[in-house]
Formats: sequence, structure tokens, C-alpha cells
Amino acid sequence: MTDLRVLGLAGSLRQASYNRALLRAAQASAPDGMTIAAFDLLPVPLYNGDVEAAGDPEGVAALKAAIRAADAVLFVTPEYNHGVPAVMKNALDWASRPPRGAALDAKPVGIIGASPGMTGSARGQSQLRQAFEFTNSYAMPQPELLVFRAHEKFDAEGNLTDETTGKYLASYLVAFAAWVARFKSA
Repeated sequence: MTDLRVLGLAGSLRQASYNRALLRAAQASAPDGMTIAAFDLLPVPLYNGDVEAAGDPEGVAALKAAIRAADAVLFVTPEYNHGVPAVMKNALDWASRPPRGAALDAKPVGIIGASPGMTGSARGQSQLRQAFEFTNSYAMPQPELLVFRAHEKFDAEGNLTDETTGKYLASYLVAFAAWVARFKSA
């Protein structure tokens, strides 16, 4: 496999979030030839058309540049109130601007997530898939990775301790590499 640069975005600002931990686990589990660089969404302000009209703030410009430099983006999303959290949606909103020539246009993306609940961020992931239709991003349809009961799968330091989840994550990343390769060679 040729070098594959993936940008990882965790949709939680908490340092000890399960999704940040899942992103770190993905970085450690990346197959040969794939590197996953994490981007912290904390410096990205809430989307505001007036702010955009004055020019992208530094955090937004960095986000867009990181997406453009990557071969693919891995969205690691929690689920809040049966949906995608504002942090993740906000990053997507900024990265979709301007509509023509946006950083996410024709970009292959993957979606994974962790939640203490039983659905493992399924609804949040579904909402992201809908948004990617507008951004013209190529969301990998299968396999899915929905880490449910996350509090039982990570230790207090944020290390993934569940062997089965680790195997699914590694398998997901191999499939994601193959998905991205379809678009990279085009």
C-alpha cells in the first residue's frame, strides 16, 4: 500500500472523551502504510457567516488545510441527544464552505464512534452520512464501527482494553484503507 494520510477528527472537546481515546486507538492500530494525524477542534469557532465573510479564522484555515492535505478524513463522533454533537457538525459546516471547492468536496471519509449507550453513536453517525451527501464526500458505507458501552472498553487512562473492539477497529481501518485507495487512484 502506498502512503495514506488520514486526518482524524474527534467530535468531543473533553480531553478524556471516549472518542478521543478511540481516535488514539485508531492511530495505534493503523495498518502499514496508513498514518492518522489527529486534529483538535477546540480552536475552531462556531460557524458564523459574518465571520466567514471577513476571512476564515486561524483555526478554520488550519482545519481546511489539514483536510486538503489528507487523503481521507476519519470522523470519530460521539452521540448527544440522539444526534451528532455540535462540535462535529460545526467542523463539517466550516469545512463545507464555500460550497464549490470546499475542503470536503470529493474527499473519502470514514465514520466511527463510541458511546456509553447501547447504540454506540449510530444516530450521530447516520446524521453525518446525510450531511456528507451535501458536501459530496464519499462516506464508506460498510463496515460500521459502533463502540457501545464505551465505559467498559476503555480504562481510566483512555486506553482501549477490549480485545474484540480492538480487532474490529483494526479490521475497519484495513477496509477504510481499501475504500480510500479506490478514490486515490482515480
